[in-house]
Amino acid sequence: MDALDRLHSSLDARPRPEDVAALVLETLPQPTRRERAVIGNVAAHASRWHGFSGMSDDYSRPVGAARQIAATRRVFGVEGAVDADDPLSVLEFASFAGAEIDWDPSRTDFFADRLNREARAATGIELSKRQYNRRFRMLRRLTAKAGRLERAQELRGATLRASAGFVGVIDRDRFRADVDAACFVAYYTARRKLRREFSLAGRENPFDQVADVLFARCKARGDRTDWAMIALAHPAWDVLRHLSAEQLGELLGRWSAATRSAAAALARLWRSADIDRATMIVRSGVDSSTWNAFAGAYNAARTAWIGCLHAAGLQALLDDACPGKAMRVMAADLAWWHRETGGGLHPDTSVWARLPLPWEVLDGTATCTRADVEAACHEHGVDPERAAWTAPRTHRMIARFRPTPELVHGVAVSDPLWAMTLRRARVFSGKPLNTAVFGGQDVSG
Repeated sequence: MDALDRLHSSLDARPRPEDVAALVLETLPQPTRRERAVIGNVAAHASRWHGFSGMSDDYSRPVGAARQIAATRRVFGVEGAVDADDPLSVLEFASFAGAEIDWDPSRTDFFADRLNREARAATGIELSKRQYNRRFRMLRRLTAKAGRLERAQELRGATLRASAGFVGVIDRDRFRADVDAACFVAYYTARRKLRREFSLAGRENPFDQVADVLFARCKARGDRTDWAMIALAHPAWDVLRHLSAEQLGELLGRWSAATRSAAAALARLWRSADIDRATMIVRSGVDSSTWNAFAGAYNAARTAWIGCLHAAGLQALLDDACPGKAMRVMAADLAWWHRETGGGLHPDTSVWARLPLPWEVLDGTATCTRADVEAACHEHGVDPERAAWTAPRTHRMIARFRPTPELVHGVAVSDPLWAMTLRRARVFSGKPLNTAVFGGQDVSG
């Protein structure tokens, strides 16, 4: 696997930007002296701590149902093709195997849905009660696994879409066909995938000096650049203006569908979660990670969708239906820190609380026009265009790169080995310390 293939593999992972910069330097054809200096300055940090990091270079990958399928085959004595990583294929296999006991995938309650002796006899099942129960449990576990697998894949997909757009649809051949565009997409998305730090500052601008020189190379090539590929990861005006009407329409459809999909997931979570809409502060026990993942996916999709509407000259569509942003939830300790340092709720939170829920706007059960959004923004001192409530995000100043820190639950730690020790001890996690990691000593002071 050469450096360009490794860059393509990084699209579906979470490498450090400095590691990607090292691959870019190895891949980039005929870089200028300035480009080599800018990229090399960042790539030099890849060797820090001998390239070692205690943080994972990937997002959590769902575990397939291979183990459950193998057990089902042993119990039922059936074969049949099945993709252990495809929830639908797993459910189809469960139905295929379950034909022996007249299995109904919609009736899996062990106490309420099993067939009694008379019902088993009526359907021609000649198994003992023990063997029937064993098969029922097996199919119940397999069906439950398919559900967990589907939810895990949806969560990972939302996380990637929030930080990297639709790079998952870029195949290897297309990626290799335009090296300059490929290097920009790989590095820029690596910057967007940086973990959030536990701080009062906002999220760091991903467009740094390396992204700037790589994007400049793409602009210098003009129409020879695969702008449609770049737009999958960076749907900004400087990119969208290069797309044909057909390409822009296809991208608009992608982001519209992604916006609705993420909104539907948020609607399901909202009904089951106990979240204070006025503050978006949650108590311990609320699955904030899942909410924030889908909120991030929704906001990224919504911003890209609005950007595509403006690029296509269709921004008037927002006059009648303009769904608002979805706010991320915040832990009580971080909210307390904000208050103690003289801060408060982000103004966007008040705007969010003032507007109808975005998924209700998208499914037609509530009305929210551009005028409604602008009025709510002005009421709370927010510029609706600069804050991307009614317009695409504008290109900000170029950020200065800083080495990726080792994080322990969002807190930067100077040394990766020390960070791994703190992680194992559950420091900063909000859970009781595992003092066995420190040899049983009390390190609370």
